[in-house]
Amino acid sequence: MIPVAEAQARVRAAFRPLAPELVSLAEAHGRVLAEDLVSRRTQPPFAVSAMDGYAVRGADVAVAGARLKLVGYAPAGARHHGTVGPGEAVRIFTGAPLPAGTDTIVIQEDTAADGDMVEMRIAATEGRHVRREGLDFVAGETVLRAGTRLGARQLGLAAAMNRPWLNVRRRPRVAILPTGDEVALPGEPIGPDQIVSSNGTALAAIVAAAGGIPIQLGVAPDDERALLALAEGAAGTDLLVTSGGASVGDHDLVRKALGDGGLAVDFWQIAMRPGKPLMFGRLGQVPVLGLPGNPVSVIVCSLIFLVPALEIMQGMPGAGPLAEPAVAGLPLPANDRRQDYLRAVVESDSAGRLVASAASIQDSSMMSTLAGADGLIVRPPHAPAAAAGDPVSVIRFATGALPI
Repeated sequence: MIPVAEAQARVRAAFRPLAPELVSLAEAHGRVLAEDLVSRRTQPPFAVSAMDGYAVRGADVAVAGARLKLVGYAPAGARHHGTVGPGEAVRIFTGAPLPAGTDTIVIQEDTAADGDMVEMRIAATEGRHVRREGLDFVAGETVLRAGTRLGARQLGLAAAMNRPWLNVRRRPRVAILPTGDEVALPGEPIGPDQIVSSNGTALAAIVAAAGGIPIQLGVAPDDERALLALAEGAAGTDLLVTSGGASVGDHDLVRKALGDGGLAVDFWQIAMRPGKPLMFGRLGQVPVLGLPGNPVSVIVCSLIFLVPALEIMQGMPGAGPLAEPAVAGLPLPANDRRQDYLRAVVESDSAGRLVASAASIQDSSMMSTLAGADGLIVRPPHAPAAAAGDPVSVIRFATGALPI
């Protein structure tokens, strides 16, 4: 068995960013920028009012009680033409250009209008409630960097930069192949000795959430020729992910069947729990990630190995989910030589600390425990027993690399 860190490094080293492609803003949500994005305009393009009120000269309102003559109006999307002189004011609305000669906004709540005169009930400092030209960004400025995943905030910013087309990394195409005579697809007839396959569904969701395109190849039976035939459907994809395949005697069916098709294995078996029988290699030009068959192992291993690979292919660093400091909510036994990932409920205590309480049963077949967990306590190999309140590390699902 090899350590988790070494396995992660070897998986990451096998992937490179995919080629870029040009997409419209409407198609870019969740995509990753392939180049730095430079603004085509300055925002705001001129000084504007940040509030509804009156545009004035700061020198005229240095003392409360000034009475100024109303000389014009400036609604949003229009401007007052002409220069505002001493003792004058312009009625202005949020977003309207600041009239020439003015440098300050007095909000309407602090004024009293009397015909064509306006009383300023407060003193205002010069520049108050004014958004200066270029406050947000300026033309020619690099505002978004390559490797940024585009959410609603970033897309709104790109639109404001007047960038309707974006160069993004191609989405990784991931072939998914669960295996085993004992599993049937959801909704299909289920034999007396079978269970419903959840791995394909979970893997497809993880791939999509991480920015990839899942391609379901079906469920391969425990037959080498049939498995290899289905695996050939992964030709031309960026990654083949299998699950299960260790159910025939003491032999790993996936390794044997794909080995007949030319699989070159990089490593097999990792010092982790759940997920020890994990395999990584290459079938022709397609990398292959062979996951265990138990559903909890599939999801945990996907977070640790699959998600970083997908990130790298999209031009991101590939750090995957990061662990945070927490304290144990319940005692934990000493760990053995395998790195442990314990399903846990994670809460904040009155001091603001994260408190992670491991589930009492950690069987890797129990999806209900995983679905009810908030994260994973990461226990390094040979970690000593921990009492409640001792420091631990935790990967939180809600704030990790992707929602699962």
